[in-house]
Amino acid sequence: MDESGGSGQPRSGNDRATDRHEGQPPRTDPSHSEATPDTTGSGPAPEEQAPAEDAHGRDTGAKPSDASDSSDGSVSPGVSGTPDPSGTPEPPAGRAPAAPRGRTEASSGNTGGGAGTGAGGPRGPRRPKDPGGGLLMGRPFGVPVYVAPSWFLVAALITWVFGGQLDRVLPELGAARYLVSLFFAVAFYASVLVHELAHTVAALRFKLPVRRIQLQFFGGVSEIEKEAETPGREFVLAFVGPLLSLVLAGVFYLAMSPVEPGTVPGVLLAGLMISNLIVAAFNLLPGLPLDGGRMLRAVVWKITGTPMSGTVAAAWVGRALAIAVLIGLPLLTQTGALGGDPEDIGGMDTVTDALLAAILAAIIWTGAGNSLRMARLREHLPELRARALTRRAVPVETDTPLSEALRRANEVGARALVVVDAEGEPLSLVREAAIVGVPEHRRPWVAVSGLAQDLTEGMRVSAELSGEELLDVLRATPATEYLVVEDTGAIYGVLSAADVERAFVRAMARPS
Repeated sequence: MDESGGSGQPRSGNDRATDRHEGQPPRTDPSHSEATPDTTGSGPAPEEQAPAEDAHGRDTGAKPSDASDSSDGSVSPGVSGTPDPSGTPEPPAGRAPAAPRGRTEASSGNTGGGAGTGAGGPRGPRRPKDPGGGLLMGRPFGVPVYVAPSWFLVAALITWVFGGQLDRVLPELGAARYLVSLFFAVAFYASVLVHELAHTVAALRFKLPVRRIQLQFFGGVSEIEKEAETPGREFVLAFVGPLLSLVLAGVFYLAMSPVEPGTVPGVLLAGLMISNLIVAAFNLLPGLPLDGGRMLRAVVWKITGTPMSGTVAAAWVGRALAIAVLIGLPLLTQTGALGGDPEDIGGMDTVTDALLAAILAAIIWTGAGNSLRMARLREHLPELRARALTRRAVPVETDTPLSEALRRANEVGARALVVVDAEGEPLSLVREAAIVGVPEHRRPWVAVSGLAQDLTEGMRVSAELSGEELLDVLRATPATEYLVVEDTGAIYGVLSAADVERAFVRAMARPS
């Protein structure tokens, strides 16, 4: 590592001095590692750059973002999956990457419940008070439980369908059958919640943060923000959901013994027993993003020693499963293998079955693909290192003119400015976008303190951070620049959120 001449500040190791002219606005020099924009001098025009400001020097707000909210997908009421941390999409232009979240953010494919490890990333030091997601129902074990607006639609659908079945079994109920059906819909989703709580309790037992539980149109999802550290824990985390559904099915079966079969309690208990069996059986299918897919992933991970191998195997099995559901479910229904007389099946029933199969297949296929993308993201995250991405910085006092500060930076090849007090303690960071916004002829009359952003505790980043840990810190305190310090507290340099974004995008573009 070189030392800056005269400033005593370390060079980031990826900077090199270029011919500069005092007072010129910052540009991105492609010769620098990680394509970090130069805040103090000019350089060759870059072929590719994603500056933190627009052509007029206005700040575009590039900052680490919470991708969460691609959230885990879900499948059908009654079927649950533990989605792989797969739903985190690549960050959009102009925003720094979000840490993976189990939502992932967008791991899809739970019907009736599932544990997602994800979209949008590991937990940072500070967390939002309310992740949102619908109507807050409570906080069991400290985890918020939400009912999404789409749940009311599926509750109405279950009430209508189950009410029609009750009319054939208990015609004497009349219109009251819809009240009984509504009770069944609520009780069924209570079973789904128990399934989700099983995933949540297991995750908390393994010290994995759970962002929220959400009950939605096709079931429920537990958004677990980090993945298990070992294949054994991964297997347990996935298996507890279907296990609890099987236990509930057994409880409802035992409760049927003292109850008359042709009564309202008997019909309700039978329906809840069957629905929980379906939830357990569907989620045990060995393909991502279902719980069975997570279990298969854990087994392959254990055998091969690499989680990526497990993800690839389980994701492709999940895609094969999606095709099987798309083709097989309507065929099974038409042949009467799922119950009912084939002669009575046709018309609207056929269309409904085909539509349900298409929705389930699409969600499973998408969840499997998200699992593969998320695995690739996790594979490349360690390449993001604060020390390698940091820009060398020059300390300047508050009343230093901008032109003088830029001259000092140019002399030593630094690319960022840190405002310090008389004792050398950092006070604020001069924003790159603010420098660009000052015309060259005014720079001798503008003090750097007027262009600086005050440092908060969350804007101090350790030079040793990397991967998910680095993204955790950036997500916890969104900003355009961060002060990077050594373990001793000495200033190492300045980290730009735009630099992290570019490094993230390049890492994701590399083949696994």
